[in-house]
Amino acid sequence: MEDRLSSFEDFWPYYVSQHRDPMCRRLHFAGTTLAMGCIAMAPFHPGALLAAPVVGYGLAWVGHFVFEKNKPATWGGLKAAAYSLRGDFRMWRLMLTGQMDDVVARYAA
Repeated sequence: MEDRLSSFEDFWPYYVSQHRDPMCRRLHFAGTTLAMGCIAMAPFHPGALLAAPVVGYGLAWVGHFVFEKNKPATWGGLKAAAYSLRGDFRMWRLMLTGQMDDVVARYAA
């Protein structure tokens, strides 16, 4: 894992390889969206801030354990967790624009 952590761009292909299952990616997208919604609601409902990581990581981890059958990269240490969170946001954006399936196919080839 250490060689993948030299930069985010080195980590990204590994991140993509851990998210090949479309349902796992959908659960990540839903979790990230709900977590961002919780953060947006926090000024009005401070408890929503506590719910953000629960819904975000909860849905993502279901995707990993049930569909991918692998361990979340966030468990690989602090740097891996930071790169994984950044990867979540990149994947969210790519899914929003309809590009993530092509990214997965490109890295799988």
